[in-house]
Amino acid sequence: MATLINIHDKPTIRHPEKQKRADSEVLRKPAWIRVKAPVGKGYAATRKIVHDKGLHTVCEEAACPNIGECWEKKHATLMIMGDICTRACAFCNIRTGMPGPLDADEPQKAALAVQEMGLNHVVITSVDRDDLADGGAEHFAQTVRAIRVANPNTTIEILTPDFLRKPGAAETMIDAKPDVFNHNLETVPSNYLKIRPGARYFHSLRLLQMVKERDPEQFTKSGIMVGLGETKQEIMQVMDDMRAADVDFITIGQYLQPTRKHAPISRFMPPDEFKALEVIARSKGFLMVSSSPLTRSSHHAGEDFAKLKLARLAKYDSR
Repeated sequence: MATLINIHDKPTIRHPEKQKRADSEVLRKPAWIRVKAPVGKGYAATRKIVHDKGLHTVCEEAACPNIGECWEKKHATLMIMGDICTRACAFCNIRTGMPGPLDADEPQKAALAVQEMGLNHVVITSVDRDDLADGGAEHFAQTVRAIRVANPNTTIEILTPDFLRKPGAAETMIDAKPDVFNHNLETVPSNYLKIRPGARYFHSLRLLQMVKERDPEQFTKSGIMVGLGETKQEIMQVMDDMRAADVDFITIGQYLQPTRKHAPISRFMPPDEFKALEVIARSKGFLMVSSSPLTRSSHHAGEDFAKLKLARLAKYDSR
């Protein structure tokens, strides 16, 4: 590979040998991307609750940089259906392989964990389960319902797989009535074959569009990472595609390479460029935009949900 495309219009050309060496290196993180190591009583308490219930979190499995901040506040994104994924995305740190059977008690365990942590807003995600006939949609929906029964005042956000080639799975998830339906596009279409080979860009877009068609009151949310060789024009096209699917909330964050075996980082985008993308996204009509180096789908999800509701009210009031 002789060329790296960055966020600017002009590509950066590198000598093939230098590029080969660069691809084997993990770029040094700039000051704006560094975070403190997780410490504190809140962090320890959250970790104990999650582990005592035998649950997994995407915070740990995906090595999220915000784990210290979130767990200190007793915020955690629960990851159901095991910790082994049937996909092998080039950006993701979750293990790949053949998962074990579903835990029939997991929905109730998740509901009790939410209750014990006293969460006002919870995010539930999962690994991809291509081995299951419905992709795990019914198990996911059961978890949403169990949390709703045990915690009637807790709002629920789901971050779902794409349920590719799983007829009826999307409908099952939508009908579970989460408050926010999140499915990440992750990157621009030109990157899918190398970064997200098991997925299909337009299928993911269609999934988000189906949510609004079936239940217009549900908020929809999606996100992308930068630093994987995309261009600014490609990012703006993804924004337009999301808006065409009536997505309410877009998140844009910096990709961080989990290990040397994962896709290399093409570039660390500085904070001012994230701000510029936020301005562009708002001009395109998103109700909410979170765009910063450390933005992740579930970071500040509770606070963002409150802002999302206010933004919808303001939009209706202005009509």
